[in-house]
Amino acid sequence: MDELTQKARLLRKNLTQQEQKLWNILKNKQFYGYKFLRQYPIKPYIADFICREAKIIIEIDGGQHNQAKDIAYDKVRTAYLNKLGYKVIRFWNNDIDMNLEGVYKVLQSEMGID
Repeated sequence: MDELTQKARLLRKNLTQQEQKLWNILKNKQFYGYKFLRQYPIKPYIADFICREAKIIIEIDGGQHNQAKDIAYDKVRTAYLNKLGYKVIRFWNNDIDMNLEGVYKVLQSEMGID
């Protein structure tokens, strides 16, 4: 097993509070029958959540993503994933904590669900 896969497995076992809240909505095809996977390796990155069928990646960002070097890194990462055909949707931890219903509605909209 390669290093990236090992890291993804470790991350799956140690979800953040916000990742767990979103996973409770996405797991077991609960979100309109779409299958999501968590902490999914896409070399050289690990996506927080992915729906391969819909070509959607969901990232949940904490405050560290607001620093200049992390903003630049995320931009490069998103461009790479876009080139692979994925649409990347980002939410802040605060979005998950304070407005989970709003996050749900954004996901519906981004996935073309009425």
